[in-house]
Amino acid sequence: MLEPEIAAFIARAAAVYPAHTAQRPVAEQRAIYDRYALALTPPLPPGVSVEDAEFESAVGHSIRLRLYQSTLNPARGTVLYFHGGGFVLGSLDSHQIITARITADTGLCVIAVDYRLAPDHPAPAAHDDCVEVTRAALEGRLPFASWQRTLPASLLLAGDSAGGNLAAGVAVHLRDAGVDDAAAIAAIAGIALVYPMLGFEPQLPARDTEADAPMLTLADVHAFRRLYWGDVSPPAWTVPLDAGRFDGLPPVLAIGVEHDPLRDDASVFVERIQAAGGNGRFWLGKGLVHGCWRALDASPGAQRMHDEVCRFLRDTAAGHTDSIHDVPAG
Repeated sequence: MLEPEIAAFIARAAAVYPAHTAQRPVAEQRAIYDRYALALTPPLPPGVSVEDAEFESAVGHSIRLRLYQSTLNPARGTVLYFHGGGFVLGSLDSHQIITARITADTGLCVIAVDYRLAPDHPAPAAHDDCVEVTRAALEGRLPFASWQRTLPASLLLAGDSAGGNLAAGVAVHLRDAGVDDAAAIAAIAGIALVYPMLGFEPQLPARDTEADAPMLTLADVHAFRRLYWGDVSPPAWTVPLDAGRFDGLPPVLAIGVEHDPLRDDASVFVERIQAAGGNGRFWLGKGLVHGCWRALDASPGAQRMHDEVCRFLRDTAAGHTDSIHDVPAG
């Protein structure tokens, strides 16, 4: 059963972002999504500053970044945030409602990453961008003018929906890339995944029972999947549930929401991590739907979900012993 406040949120969202938008031409999808995100984005919270920068990739394209910092408290860690949108939609602006609030409510720095989008840039372009930015963050090479000396300690990865896939995929890739990346994966304090897409096909039973869920249907998932991965087998590291092993990852919080065909991706991922002896925790948002983080100020359930994420990020950053605070920034 939907939480009443979420039912009202769905009705409000439908006026701007109608059902079956994922079946429209990509340019039209993006225009609708941007209007929808703008309509639900409040002003920056008090005490949060923003700085934009551009990171030049090794192959020559620019990746836009946005740094959120608290002007009230010294940061004890940095979160790299990868936005959702099915690998097709989204931008630095579209998820500011989330990234700014994480900084406001944790005191952590948050860096939003504007990775390349499909179908213009099919798999593994988005994953490659996120891996490269993560390595640059760990090596102190991100071009923010306000970071005069050091990158705030403990680096964490986070993302929602497709961004959850990117966060988990980056960790899997760094773990498996060889000796050169052994220190990189050890330096990542934790990973927060919110209603993530972690498999090529959503996991049962939610794939069937929630196929027609509000805000995201199974048909929508398949439409986004085709635009990013096409009809060929994707690179294994871009599909975290297809990983050959589930050990050796940083602590993971994976959140599923009740009415979402992707709900069980999060729980299955955590089950496999736990079975491999790792640190994983699953949290279920009852009465919630995919994309409900945007209802943070209206929905008690979305607020509880946000609090879980913030608590995990804050506590994991504080407890991380493999700090990167001595790495020089830029």
